[in-house]
Amino acid sequence: MWLIITCTLVTTLYATTITIANVSLAQIQGALSASPDQVAWVVTANLIATAVTIPLAGWISARFGRRRSMIWGVLGFGATTLMCGFSNSLAELVFWRVLQSAFGSPLTPIAHSVVIDEFTGDRRARATAIFTTGVSIVPTIAPMVGGYVSEEISWRWVFFILIPIAVIALAGLLMFVKPDPPRENQQKLDWIGFLSLSMAIACVQLMLDRGEREEWFGSIEIILECAGALLFGWIFLAHSFTTDRPFLDPRLLLERNFALGIGISTIFGMLFVTPMVMMPAMLQQLRDAPEFTVGALIAIRGIGTLISQIMMIAFASRWDPRFLFLIGFGTHTYAGLEMAGFDMNVSLSEVSWMLVIQGFGVGCLWVPMTLVTVSNFDPRRSAEGMAWFHFVRSVGSSFYISASFVVIFHTQKMSYSELVQWINPYGERLSLGGVVAGFNMESTAGMMGIVGEVASQATNIGYINVFNLFLWTSLLVYPLVALIAWPPRGHRPKT
Repeated sequence: MWLIITCTLVTTLYATTITIANVSLAQIQGALSASPDQVAWVVTANLIATAVTIPLAGWISARFGRRRSMIWGVLGFGATTLMCGFSNSLAELVFWRVLQSAFGSPLTPIAHSVVIDEFTGDRRARATAIFTTGVSIVPTIAPMVGGYVSEEISWRWVFFILIPIAVIALAGLLMFVKPDPPRENQQKLDWIGFLSLSMAIACVQLMLDRGEREEWFGSIEIILECAGALLFGWIFLAHSFTTDRPFLDPRLLLERNFALGIGISTIFGMLFVTPMVMMPAMLQQLRDAPEFTVGALIAIRGIGTLISQIMMIAFASRWDPRFLFLIGFGTHTYAGLEMAGFDMNVSLSEVSWMLVIQGFGVGCLWVPMTLVTVSNFDPRRSAEGMAWFHFVRSVGSSFYISASFVVIFHTQKMSYSELVQWINPYGERLSLGGVVAGFNMESTAGMMGIVGEVASQATNIGYINVFNLFLWTSLLVYPLVALIAWPPRGHRPKT
């Protein structure tokens, strides 16, 4: 049990820092005199560094051992988190956030692989459920804590409050994680694969984040980023298929359940954090919701996750993972249907109910995803397999969130252009009794009111389009679930 708690704390460290800082961006922007585009790099740099360094987990654990890797990872994470809190400029903060991700992101797959290897057979489902309970719920509560701390004390304490958790996690690693056995062969890093994949991911992420602002392919920057993504992506694929020990071995995908688990994990990554990012942004833009209120709404999602995780601890080993997938993704489809009907007057109770339902689905999915992915997998390569698992989830999440904001901004501009065509003094819409009192084209204040209302309605349409995208994305997973081979045959060593 103490091993699971330790691995959960180690993973929670990094998972928490992703969500806890997002609600403090407004305070960071004001304190460091940054523009909205500039402060966005606090998130963008963190996402890029995460996607780049998660795949290193397999090589790091093979090269240095899992216990040693986690100890140094927690030490580095704690030191860089402390420096994030002491940063006095945006450049400093972005620099330390990159290093924070570099130390922290490999911890997730390494800790996950320890739990998988130490708990086999029927114990694996329960151990995974306990492990993912903390991993899922703590980052959900973090925005509420971050919102309160940043409002009442300072944005710097969003980082400082993680230091005691890092100290406890370090103590747990020293006491409860067994030292790794001696390794005869020191595995070398595939630098070509690592660098080409890193550059490809960075180019795609930058293109998605900056494309709408730079008018896409009307900008030399976006053209260069697109060309870089294609070039480095091709180098990575060509090299991976022609070398004996690639950075991320594509031959692992030849195992059916592993490949299906990776595909399902990618879609899960797209859906997992989208409501946690989009719903606060919508409420703050259209309703001027306070940060603590937004954080509390996200924390409410943890109620649904907690309920489903308790069910997983009790029953996951008895239930077919395909059944759990249908429940988990079915709730996401239902949440997508609900969100697609939201408007700017949606009540907080409706938002809360949707988040609880979606959180319940999240809790139902962690265990079956893990069980299916590793069901027939070579246990000697578990760290590498978990690196694949968390890498595709992280990349899917970061790319999908960026693409979702592209949909919002682009359709917002289109909708605004369409709506303003109907605003003229001769239109019947402005002659309606209930409208004239609020919008008067004869005064400056009245015109400003009309402009503000049109902008709000256009923004709301953008969010509705994103929620429809969420709905259709959730439907992609069902064919993959149907292809899962269950019960598993177990790993069969090659002869």
